[in-house]
Amino acid sequence: MKTILHITHRQQWEQAKHLGSYRGDTLDSEGFIHCSHANQIVKVANWFFKQNTGLVILCIDADQVKAEIRDEEAEIGEFFPHIYGELNVDAVVEVIGFEPGEDGCFELPLGVVNLE
Repeated sequence: MKTILHITHRQQWEQAKHLGSYRGDTLDSEGFIHCSHANQIVKVANWFFKQNTGLVILCIDADQVKAEIRDEEAEIGEFFPHIYGELNVDAVVEVIGFEPGEDGCFELPLGVVNLE
């Protein structure tokens, strides 16, 4: 199983479960849902979500995603997986709570360590 990860607010994920698919705000604005590999998730969290609370990491089985996934190079020279279309919720195999430490920074949750 190839696992990719996506950070979202718990409330957005709860709504998506009832709808059967997850869109993410970037699907409408950028045309895809941003995802990360396990070795990238903390860096992404600290860039874009620092001091945000109420987050979860969606652990996604890439083989179960019905939309197209492309590994694309970001401005920083790393390749990130992007989902072009809605994410079917049955591709999400685990949801891990993701809260920053007292300093507002994130550390790798234990559930993600095994995915590296």
